[in-house]
Amino acid sequence: MLEIYKTVDGKLRKVSKPVKGCWINIVEPNTTDIKKLKALVKGADEIIEYVRDADEVPKIESLDDGLFILIRTPQKRLIEPEYFTIPLGIMLSKRCLITFCTIKNDVIERLKREKLNTGKKIQTVLKLLLASSRLYLTYLKAINRVSHIIQNDLEKSMKNEELIKLLNLEKSLVYFTTSLRSNLLVISKLTKDKVFTRYDEDRELLEDVMYEYEQAMQMADIYSNILSGMMDAFASVISNNLNRVMKLLTSVTIILMIPTLIASIYGMNIPLPFQHSENAFFITMAISFLLSAIGIIIFWRKELF
Repeated sequence: MLEIYKTVDGKLRKVSKPVKGCWINIVEPNTTDIKKLKALVKGADEIIEYVRDADEVPKIESLDDGLFILIRTPQKRLIEPEYFTIPLGIMLSKRCLITFCTIKNDVIERLKREKLNTGKKIQTVLKLLLASSRLYLTYLKAINRVSHIIQNDLEKSMKNEELIKLLNLEKSLVYFTTSLRSNLLVISKLTKDKVFTRYDEDRELLEDVMYEYEQAMQMADIYSNILSGMMDAFASVISNNLNRVMKLLTSVTIILMIPTLIASIYGMNIPLPFQHSENAFFITMAISFLLSAIGIIIFWRKELF
């Protein structure tokens, strides 16, 4: 899908054809969209290969038509791991700004709600980077909230489901940490580019981007360390909970063995005490209950219950 936007009277509006100062957004491209991109940008084949590679690292490259920037943006989905990152290509040509992604991008959707001036391409790119950093922060806070919920469930759990959920969150944090670190290298290069620091407004916006990414990087590192320690701790908790249950079941089994043993003895075909008494049953039951009660008291004092 190819969308063309242009700021008209301070509002972002769709237009039918590429014009100077527009923003062209390509997501989930089909064959027609690819042909249009190749017509707009020289060396589009290389850009397409970069963006289609799910493991491609962020980079900056100078092309014949302008500057190409590849960053990794945060993404949310319904399957596990819920949070991950995807490559987003940004092409700064002389006539327009082009963004290219193989799937619907959360950052682009967020950017569409921002106040943009597509005629100022550098500023639009910086606002895109700022939207990406803030979305990282939003998703990191969501991961932290989910980890606290799982933590409460784990305290009483003996299953592996919660640990698997924590493992998926840890995977997400690894994706975020790696992508944030690579994105920071790209942004650091932009701070040395005169095109991005020519105007005070752009310079201040770039500083905000740098600050937000550094904050997201610190948060990701902290949450990752906490989650790693939490997984180790709760693996021990689950094992301990299981041991407690096994100890309780063993204690109950031993207590139940006392009346079973007495009943087995009185089932033998040999002369036994009280066998001719009318109250033999009640006497043996009383003895069973008494011995069981003594066993329970002993186990209770030994904290085996």
